[in-house]
Amino acid sequence: MDIVDLSLTVTPGMRGVSMTSANTLKQDGWNAANWTLYSHSGTHADAPIHFEASDQTIDQMPLQSFMGKAKVIKIAHTQPKQWLLPEDLGEAAESVDTGDCLLLHTDWSQHLNDTATYRDGLPRISDELAQWLVNRGVKLIGVEAPSVADVNNLEEVDRIHKILLGANITIVEGLCNLNLLRPEVFFMALPLKLENGDGCPVRAIAFNNDVSFT
Repeated sequence: MDIVDLSLTVTPGMRGVSMTSANTLKQDGWNAANWTLYSHSGTHADAPIHFEASDQTIDQMPLQSFMGKAKVIKIAHTQPKQWLLPEDLGEAAESVDTGDCLLLHTDWSQHLNDTATYRDGLPRISDELAQWLVNRGVKLIGVEAPSVADVNNLEEVDRIHKILLGANITIVEGLCNLNLLRPEVFFMALPLKLENGDGCPVRAIAFNNDVSFT
């Protein structure tokens, strides 16, 4: 199978991430570490409780919420702080069906090492696009930016998340390697089963070749 890893490497020093040694082979007979992970670090999924769109937590979300047939839509020449609109999806939007996952290929992950651009200048899902996703019955939206909305604008980030999460659209943020994908793939982004979790880092992957999953 042609499987593409769409996940950022979780690295100590990343926002909210640290690691210390817990055991060593020399002293204890095995190697182990203690990790501290911010629940929305790296490539991650949001639960509705994150913005209280509902009281559903990450461990209560069905596994089907994190996987499915995905359309990969290229949005070329994305600019900092650009509002992403339904028309930006182009003709590919017509092929989006109820229950699909939608992955927005903006090349934004190339700015990962430039925090001022990657986090503070990210392209944002507009109210119009958010409502379009709801109306089309999209199951999951995946973006390369660390958020679907301006993280420095609390009103905006709250509003856009509530539109999406309130319609049971799973949000996966911080994707990479979308340039390696075909226009249609099978996508999976499984979080840890964290009790009462508001979100969790995921290992996001896509099957580039035809698979029998439904």
